Amino acid sequence: MESPNLGAANIAQLLLGAAWIPMWFFLNLYLQQVLGYGAFEGGAALLPLTVAIMVLMVFVAPRVINRLGFKTPIVGGLLLLAAGMAALSLVRPDGNFAADVLPASLIAATGMALAFIPSLGTAISSAKPEEGGLASGIVNTSYQVGSALGLALMAALATSQGADRLGNVQALTDGYSAAFLGAAGIALVGALVAAALLRVPRPPAAEQEEAEEQVAVAA
Repeated sequence: MESPNLGAANIAQLLLGAAWIPMWFFLNLYLQQVLGYGAFEGGAALLPLTVAIMVLMVFVAPRVINRLGFKTPIVGGLLLLAAGMAALSLVRPDGNFAADVLPASLIAATGMALAFIPSLGTAISSAKPEEGGLASGIVNTSYQVGSALGLALMAALATSQGADRLGNVQALTDGYSAAFLGAAGIALVGALVAAALLRVPRPPAAEQEEAEEQVAVAA
C-alpha cells in the first residue's frame, strides 16, 4: 500500500489532531479558570463550535470537495485553523466570550471541518479497494497519535509560560495564549506539508490526450 497521497494525508491528519485537540483543552481551561465559567457553562459555551463543525462537515465540506477536489480544502482548512488559533492567542485576562472566544473559535471550526473530511477521504481513496479498511485504521491512528503528541507539547509550552500558576489570571492567560499560538504553528506546518506533498489527480481527458501524443510519437 504505497501512495504519496496516502502518506501526505496521514501527515495532515496527524498535524490536524496535534493542533485541534489542544485548542479544545485550553479553550475550556480559559473559559473556566480565567473567565470564571462553571463546568456546565463552559460546556454550553462550546456548543456553537460543536454545531458549526457538524453542519460544516455534513453539508458544506462534501460540496467543497466536489467542486475543488481534496487538496485545496485540506490546505485552506489548515490555514483557516491556523488563523483561528492565532486569533485565540489574543485572549485577555479580562476578556469575554463574545469578543475573545466565539469569532476565533468559529474560524478554527471552519478550518477543521474543511480539512478533516478531505484528508480522511484522500487517505482512504489512495489505497486499493481491498486495503480501504487498513487505510482507514492507519489514518485514524495518525489523528489520535497527533492529538496526544500535540496536547502533550502544548501543555508543556503553556506550563512554561505560566499556566501552572493557578489563581493568577494573567499568568494563566499567558500560558493558554502560548498554547493557542503553538497550535496555530502546527496547523500552518500542516498546510505547508499538504501543499507540498499532496498530488492532484490529472483529469482523465488530460491523461488520454497525453497517451495519444505518446502513441503518435512512437508511430
